[in-house]
Amino acid sequence: MTGLLVLLRHGQSTWNELNLFTGWHDVALTPKGEREAKQAGETLKQAGIKFDVVFTSLLTRATETNRLALETLGQAQIEVRQDWRLNERHYGALQGLDKKATTLKYGAEQTNLWRRSYDISPPPVDLDSSEHPRNDPHYQNIDQKNLPSTECLKDVVARVVPFFDQHVVGELRNNKNVLITAHGNSLRALVMHLENLSPEKIAEFNIPTGVPRKYEFSSQMKLIRVEYLGDQVAIATAVQAVVDQSNAKNQ
Repeated sequence: MTGLLVLLRHGQSTWNELNLFTGWHDVALTPKGEREAKQAGETLKQAGIKFDVVFTSLLTRATETNRLALETLGQAQIEVRQDWRLNERHYGALQGLDKKATTLKYGAEQTNLWRRSYDISPPPVDLDSSEHPRNDPHYQNIDQKNLPSTECLKDVVARVVPFFDQHVVGELRNNKNVLITAHGNSLRALVMHLENLSPEKIAEFNIPTGVPRKYEFSSQMKLIRVEYLGDQVAIATAVQAVVDQSNAKNQ
């Protein structure tokens, strides 16, 4: 056995609540999101899980979820390693747009392709836009050729999986428990890799906010078991809520 891996999607953000495309735009948690983060920490405490290594993205909704969960777990002082490669998918020119209005403008089929297809990106954001990461001080030390103007899930896989292989696998092999607090699409990219899901399967896979997903591996890093932690009925309801949000007919 290796150490345990837990993936945690951030709690509800202000733009989640407003049903806006968020991507790399930095927004705060809602009060509900803060409660979800604390509940995640309580769930981990009840499961008896403590962490040796913690990773998050650079975005506030993930770092705050991580902080609140660890505080509730009693591990507020643990070192947290942040990396841009765990950021949410960049939604290009869609960032900040209302999802319902986007569906009405471009049609449900096109909007759904941008949102859920594996290899079709939304229109890119202009290089001089405030939504382009090259214009954000947080990313000034990153090679600009690596900063996206738009992404599909395939692009997210291309940055998240090498990060996982380089920085996480070794920690797990050393029998260290690892927490990764990130975003719906960066975590879906990892799920696709870890669970060997096809592009068709991952398109239908939904991760609820604030629910820890635990992985157990063999010493050869073969997946032994994966499960959401917590009340399974509540988790099923949360997953369905994500499905409903992703359904263009409901927007």
